[in-house]
Amino acid sequence: MSFPIPAVPGIITAEEVAQTAESIAAMQEPSGAVPWTEGEHTDLWNHVEAAMAMLVGGQRQAAERAYDWVASTQRVDGSWPLKIVAGVTEDASGETNTSAYIAVGVWHHWLLCSDRSFVRKFWPIVRRSLDFVVGMQLPWGGISWSQEWTSTGPEGVPAKVNEEALLAGSSSIYQSLRAGAALAELMGDPQPEWELAGGRLGHALREHRDLFMDKSTFSMDWYYPVLGGAVRGEPAFELLATRWDDFVMPGLGIRCVDTNPWVTGAETCELVMSLDALGDRERALELYSDMQHLRGERGRYWTGSVHPEHVMWPNEQTSYTAAAVILAADELSRTTPGGGIMAGDTLADHFAELGQDCGCHQARV
Repeated sequence: MSFPIPAVPGIITAEEVAQTAESIAAMQEPSGAVPWTEGEHTDLWNHVEAAMAMLVGGQRQAAERAYDWVASTQRVDGSWPLKIVAGVTEDASGETNTSAYIAVGVWHHWLLCSDRSFVRKFWPIVRRSLDFVVGMQLPWGGISWSQEWTSTGPEGVPAKVNEEALLAGSSSIYQSLRAGAALAELMGDPQPEWELAGGRLGHALREHRDLFMDKSTFSMDWYYPVLGGAVRGEPAFELLATRWDDFVMPGLGIRCVDTNPWVTGAETCELVMSLDALGDRERALELYSDMQHLRGERGRYWTGSVHPEHVMWPNEQTSYTAAAVILAADELSRTTPGGGIMAGDTLADHFAELGQDCGCHQARV
């Protein structure tokens, strides 16, 4: 299936989007892995995001090589090592939000390519990954953020579970569970335990954000409940209003952390997609335009810049920043069939909200 490459009039052309997709493919290793940048580590979440962006940008062969790498590196428990450098595991920990994201990638591939054989190949991989994630849910609904692995044996074995939940990570998992539910329906293989976990998680993200680890200095903790889809409507606008002035630097983008005037492209594009999901196109387009000062040569994007000096820092152009730019272009333009995936337009319905295990009476069924 062929589809046009996205463009956002007055901000980025289809040719520029294609060039950025080529820049991601140029970073891809022979194994299919897409590291943060040349010589750096690969983690599954950013790797899948890069695969999605390459597919949108016309690099289907490179994208599918990236997915083949995903299939070859999954462990028996459904997780992936957190950091892999040139094929060598640097951090064996299994993170839940990174492991879950393959569901979003596979559903996105289906939306763009309608390739049922691809879905059949990856369905067992998605099942293992989401079963691993759901098995890490805490009694109040959040998802434990990781499980350590020992170095015993050639590949190690699962060990201590870090029983704290990250707000941004759990918000991403909510989107992944909706993608997983959509895949389950497509495959005729219902997964009710995912839906129950999604209902409990959605309730926690809407009503119990205080129970997650305090990472409030990071902008991701601010907007991710919206980006992941759990918070919508007026509560979403109210949430974004609480810290807008702390993170948004007009004319530049948004800060990664509230303590430093360091604007980062990926976070800015994720806020763009969050705003677009709420129908706030004016601010979404403005921020998307603002962050284009990070575009470098050959369609690459600098990770961020420090102000008022306007110094690019760190001195790297990253695949995940480029990927976020491409996916934001598709969300804003709705060019490809996957263009609404961040807004949730093409995912399974929101889960029935469940909160009986958290001790409150605010859940809605």
